[in-house]
Amino acid sequence: MKRFVLSALAAFALAVALPSQAQTAPASLPDWDHLTPAQREMLIAPIRDRWNSSPQTRERMFNHAQRWKTMTPEQRAQARRGVAKFQDMSPEEREQARAAFERFRQMSPQDKKAMREKLRTMTPEQRKAWLKSQAQPAQR
Repeated sequence: MKRFVLSALAAFALAVALPSQAQTAPASLPDWDHLTPAQREMLIAPIRDRWNSSPQTRERMFNHAQRWKTMTPEQRAQARRGVAKFQDMSPEEREQARAAFERFRQMSPQDKKAMREKLRTMTPEQRKAWLKSQAQPAQR
């Protein structure tokens, strides 16, 4: 699901960043109820394709959509910043980040809290060095 979210957000970010039809769109697009069927289809198609092509990830996609709906605007902004940061990483850095995330995901709540505190006290350079020292590609 994380990959789906990263992919979806990456696609959105790319659509915003790349010169395309987005630049010819009106300055203020309407809310969902006032989008044309073609505009709605353009937005939904990638998700429908992912849903149909990956039945094994449907539950994860659905759970993520529910979780996204409950997030605050600040939490959503933080998630988007994380996606942007991930996009700027090299393939090796991405694999290291995936491995670190997987190890973090498997930690107990107490260990996660301790890890967050440790990371909070580090400078960005220290964090980068620490992540590099911890990185082991995740088993796939």
